[in-house]
Amino acid sequence: MSGRVLVIGSMNMDIVVGVEELPKRGETLMATRQVTYSAGGKGGNQAMAAGMAGADTVMLACVGSDDFGSILRKKLESGNVDCSKIRVKDGIPTGQAFISVDSHGNNCIIVAAGANGEVSREYIEEQDALIKESDIVLMQMEIPFGTVLYAAKRAHELGKTVILNPAPAPDDLPDELLACVDYLTPNETELAKLAGTQGDPEDMAVIEEGADRILSRGVRNLIVTLGAKGILFASPEEKKVYPTVKVDAVDTTGAGDCFNGAFAAALAEGKTVPEAVRFANAAASISVTRKGAQDAMPSREEILKAGL
Repeated sequence: MSGRVLVIGSMNMDIVVGVEELPKRGETLMATRQVTYSAGGKGGNQAMAAGMAGADTVMLACVGSDDFGSILRKKLESGNVDCSKIRVKDGIPTGQAFISVDSHGNNCIIVAAGANGEVSREYIEEQDALIKESDIVLMQMEIPFGTVLYAAKRAHELGKTVILNPAPAPDDLPDELLACVDYLTPNETELAKLAGTQGDPEDMAVIEEGADRILSRGVRNLIVTLGAKGILFASPEEKKVYPTVKVDAVDTTGAGDCFNGAFAAALAEGKTVPEAVRFANAAASISVTRKGAQDAMPSREEILKAGL
């Protein structure tokens, strides 16, 4: 029986445009396809991924009292996510993300926080019973830092498993936060920024150096998403690379979020870390073969059918 995953984070309407190549500084490009609107935000994406992967999933977030907010909540509910505690804020727009996707499936993203900035410590304090009832608390960095810090400390104090996806990556994370994190899940670029490493962030020696630096600061486990190269799992006891399945990527938007949500769902179900990583790898591999973020999240049945 699956445990409960509590996702605390952002909800955005993704406004997506296709281009042949991502723009360079000062460059104006013509789009290669019409603008599309789809449900996104790292918190919403990860909640959708966890819910679709079979976890009892609850979302804590803030949206505006606009059409986007209503659409986003309905979308998550369609993915088996409990949205009853999401706050609707009058006079503040729902968060939006402006995404360019090139012909190779790579993307660049600009986020306008909107109501995501209203996910306050006080709001989380009022949901303390929900933290107590949850097994996994999953967060990202698109909401106020003070909220992330408080929620991580409280969840850790209650003995919950804390997963922090440090994206977008700040210049640094304080040790008091890292000490509360059971699984930190950056990509290689985010890891390099957090660890302060020099050199090519995709070079495995640089990645392992960054992992050692972060682990020395109190994080129990580090999972570095490496795109097509797979996943590096690192703890004080071991380092291991888990390869991913080779697929023809259509759109990588939300792939890391898919991994995080599916990984949380697998842990909540009681899977071991290697099992959870393989499960999440399979989910992310499926997601990049589809367009969009939440629309690309695979069902539990699809993940298991992949047999990875």
